[in-house]
Amino acid sequence: QVQLVESGGGLVQAGGSLRLSCAASGRTFGTWTMGWFRQAPGKERDFVAAISWSGGNAYADSVKGRFTISRDNAKNTVYLQMNSLKFEDTAVYYCAATPFGIATISRPYLYWGQGTQVTVSS
Repeated sequence: QVQLVESGGGLVQAGGSLRLSCAASGRTFGTWTMGWFRQAPGKERDFVAAISWSGGNAYADSVKGRFTISRDNAKNTVYLQMNSLKFEDTAVYYCAATPFGIATISRPYLYWGQGTQVTVSS
């Protein structure tokens, strides 16, 4: 059974940092693109960042320069380092996996985690 399990969320003050992790099990995702999405209350799920198997990446404009996505294929884990957090970053963050290239929409992603809450206090 394939599982993506996010961790590292929590409550942080504006300007602070958090590092999210997404551990995959049930299959190897070394050749897959991994992505992070987020959903704030009352809003749609939005793209945050993605990283291809070779390390290519993409970011939403709202997080460029503040967030960094990385992966450790040996550990089957993807990370999202979030710095200079803002109140508007508050959301549930989801990890996802797609066998295709980098995608900034949710449809190509076949596997999803359950999400981890990130709350930024102003």
